[in-house]
Amino acid sequence: MNKYKKFTSFAVVFVFLMISGIATVPASAAAKVAVIDIQKVLVESKAGIKAKATMEKKMEQLKAGLEKDEKALIALQKEMEKKASAWSEDKKKEKAVEFQKMRRDLQVKQDDANIEMKILQDKHLTPIMKKLETIVADVAKAKGFTIVLPRNGVLYFDKAVDISADTTKALNAKMK
Repeated sequence: MNKYKKFTSFAVVFVFLMISGIATVPASAAAKVAVIDIQKVLVESKAGIKAKATMEKKMEQLKAGLEKDEKALIALQKEMEKKASAWSEDKKKEKAVEFQKMRRDLQVKQDDANIEMKILQDKHLTPIMKKLETIVADVAKAKGFTIVLPRNGVLYFDKAVDISADTTKALNAKMK
């Protein structure tokens, strides 16, 4: 969602510049503001649904592998708790080292899985977000809006200025 944060930051800076007078609309043209719920567009668009399904499938695969290692770690911990009193000091140290190694390996696998998911998310969402930038501009121009703000940054708005549904339709048409 890095692109989303970038889009939000851009919108906030643009509004600030509009208020401060650095980037003003000519006096004859009144600013017409629209809002968009980017998250809703991503969740409801065909491309977003497809990307989400792909990411969820990969996440389940990664999760299954991690759960197996996590269960083995828990089993070793329980074994250590049960048998510690009967083991020699050398055996306790050996099992403690084995436990620490397994825990580190699991952490590395979790980190690798997170990186893999981030790469997959970027791979699938970046093209959608690029298309979305031009589509938002096209929809806004077609409806006569001069400013588009993210929905989560607006406290109140009339539903008539929400271009989320129109943007979703346009995104579905362009991403066939």
